[in-house]
Amino acid sequence: MKAIIITQPGDPEVLKPEERPTPIPSPGEVLIKVSAAGLNRLDIYQRKGNYPAPQGAPQDIPGLEVAGVISATGENVERWKVGDKVCALIAGGGYAEYCVVPEGQCLPVPDGFTFEEAASLPETYFTIWYNVYRLGKLKAGESLLVHGGSSGIGISAIHIATALGSNVYITAGTDEKCAFCLEQGAAGAINYNTEDFTEKIKSFTGGRGVDVILDMIGAKYFPGNIASLADDGRLVFINTMQGREAQVDLSVIMRRRLTITGSTMRSREPEFKSQLAYEVEQNIWPLLNARKIKPVIHRVFDAADAAEAHKLMESSTHSGKIILRFQAT
Repeated sequence: MKAIIITQPGDPEVLKPEERPTPIPSPGEVLIKVSAAGLNRLDIYQRKGNYPAPQGAPQDIPGLEVAGVISATGENVERWKVGDKVCALIAGGGYAEYCVVPEGQCLPVPDGFTFEEAASLPETYFTIWYNVYRLGKLKAGESLLVHGGSSGIGISAIHIATALGSNVYITAGTDEKCAFCLEQGAAGAINYNTEDFTEKIKSFTGGRGVDVILDMIGAKYFPGNIASLADDGRLVFINTMQGREAQVDLSVIMRRRLTITGSTMRSREPEFKSQLAYEVEQNIWPLLNARKIKPVIHRVFDAADAAEAHKLMESSTHSGKIILRFQAT
């Protein structure tokens, strides 16, 4: 099979096509003929040598989410059969014409979706469900602040949380991106380059603050996040793009009953991911099948142009997901 390989840690140009053996599914796994793969920030970290794949996943083939057709099944696979159209969350190896994945991490391609659209779903939707709803415990009628609102995760969070009854506020780096997020359903948008997000959140919420914050920035935003939370609010970290260490007045956490948590998902065990897949299918897939929400694809690249796709992601000029195409849909 053809795969896009990290030939050595470095800039996007280190991504090169190479022939590799087609993997064979083990018991409980399926082999997917990949039509499309989604790009994620973690792919860039892996390419630079800063985020190794977990044990058992390909170390030099990035890619955390794919969509395609099942071409073979291992022993004891119960749900899926050859020919089924699926998308899947994987631990690595998505930038290839074939990949293997535990069957529990697969979900059916939503009704009427292209493979490119389906490939944009697993990483973002699993991340949002676990962090916003499981850890953040967001409920209908509560409010959510998402930093990086025009990213794939940000746009998906706007769609999902709005559909499930919450007001969503976002930060983004340009007025154009803020306007785009408002078009996607955000209740308020803040240009972090020209506005203080803490002051704007207080204005949007009448001084109360928001119930949940989904943060991928890290230490730089920590004081503002604490100030932007309502009493009993929950702050959830999914990345530390601008700093890992922050100071906190613990008495504020105690007095206002705040919860600070976070997660990484890539190295979690298949049983955890399978349970998460079940919850996502039960709670979010009906919204997709009914077309109440739909992913936003910024651009689709041919797999051979993976380096250009990485350059676009690193530029942060995109709004929505970036996709690699391996097979015509």
